Amino acid sequence: MSDLYSEQHRVLQRAFETDKLADRVKEFIVVSEITDDHKAFIESRAMFFLATVDHRGFPTCSHKGGEPGFVRVVDATTLAFPSYDGNGMFLSMGNLTANPRIGMLFIDFETPHRVRVHGTASIDRDDPLTASFHGAELVVRVAIEEIFVNCPRYIHPHRRIGLSKYTPQRDAERPVTPQWKRIDGLRDVLPTRDGEAVDELGCITPEAYEALVRQGKG
Repeated sequence: MSDLYSEQHRVLQRAFETDKLADRVKEFIVVSEITDDHKAFIESRAMFFLATVDHRGFPTCSHKGGEPGFVRVVDATTLAFPSYDGNGMFLSMGNLTANPRIGMLFIDFETPHRVRVHGTASIDRDDPLTASFHGAELVVRVAIEEIFVNCPRYIHPHRRIGLSKYTPQRDAERPVTPQWKRIDGLRDVLPTRDGEAVDELGCITPEAYEALVRQGKG
């Protein structure tokens, strides 16, 4: 496990007289293996935030969602999660193939509670876990470097009222087509798998799509 703090952190810690506190907190909470408590929490989550860095040095923060348990603890030092159909940009997935160091933030907004993960990610197009994640295009494995519980003090309590209708479901005939794929001007560049569904539903204007988003129907 690499040193969590460098000089830029130490400058601020000394300025606010928290350098000794920071060392003690690290000693108490930062570990390199997934504990039973971490496992139970992570595998109960239906979403997490993924941080990657692109080829220009810009950080990308992405929301990843699925059914509870879509992030799996493979062993004490490895997590795995699926990459589902998105907007075709592959920003996070592309980023981590070039710079595999990632951050993951798991939050329970109801309790509140959160866990942070730093690790090294990898993708194998032939990963044997792919078939076990319904709807997955890719599976990402994360070798854990640091994992720790983070203070929940400023997490505002929220309650989840359901799962997104776009979450892959094993008993569904086919995935629900997102509204943005119906926007005029995209039909001719859609992957073949999406074209027929859009033809059935019909195209919509960008303005109509924006209206749907404002209504929470995007």
